[in-house]
Amino acid sequence: MRLPEAIEATRRDVRLPGAGLVSYYSAGPESGVPLLLVHSINAAPSAFEMRPLFEHYRAARPVFAPDLPGFGFSERSDRRYTPELFRAALDGLLREVIREPSDVVAFSLSAEFAAATAQSAPELIRSLVLISPTGFSTRTLPGGKTGERVHRVLSLPGLSQGLFAALTSRPSIRYFLGLAFAGSAPPEMVDYAYATAHQPGARHAPLYFLSGLIFTQDATARLYAGVTQPVLVLHDRDPNINFDLLPDFVRDRPQWRVERIAPTLGLPHWERPAETTAAMDRFWSGQG
Repeated sequence: MRLPEAIEATRRDVRLPGAGLVSYYSAGPESGVPLLLVHSINAAPSAFEMRPLFEHYRAARPVFAPDLPGFGFSERSDRRYTPELFRAALDGLLREVIREPSDVVAFSLSAEFAAATAQSAPELIRSLVLISPTGFSTRTLPGGKTGERVHRVLSLPGLSQGLFAALTSRPSIRYFLGLAFAGSAPPEMVDYAYATAHQPGARHAPLYFLSGLIFTQDATARLYAGVTQPVLVLHDRDPNINFDLLPDFVRDRPQWRVERIAPTLGLPHWERPAETTAAMDRFWSGQG
């Protein structure tokens, strides 16, 4: 099955240190603060997840949306997928492609990679918008030795192919996407998720995700607490995580703002795009 373009825009490939070949879409005028849009990590993600924001801002400012390593048109080799690999992809895009301090919008688990990049290369990131970010939940996730054992089991020949095929069937994709929408999941989103999950090497990165090895344990202290840039968190409810740790975390951090976009179930930029972009614009207007 040929993979179509996720976004009708120029797509380029770049080889980045520590990340391999990364594909990204770009559009917009040459002037203005660049905007980097980063999709989530799951069984079938891609830059398609960020398409509403890309289309909204492409006429107003330079916009970039990558397929993260292991997904879309980016390298899907059988290698170890770690938080460091994804951070290297963001660092490389900002440093070698965009080359200017940028506003970064990161969705779900990618919020953790964006926070890590904001700490390691603060000169590259002007602000962060985190949509339904992981790391503020009271739910525990597998990791460490447990995650390694889970990954070894999931990677067994035959089991990995069968498990991934079941997870990425059309009914399964429709079911899991449906959990993330207060309404129904857009058919075009289901179609693209199915297409991208049926490319060569598509299972490698998701198996690390399912094992919990791409998450950072205690992300509030290890990642988010070290971010010094202005941060906006957008969320409502999410079927997979909660945000119970967020109120206490932001209480004494004036550079952090939180807005609820309701009613949504994890994808406010799809279900409530006008409210989402209005909140983002208010946030950025206060950055000077």
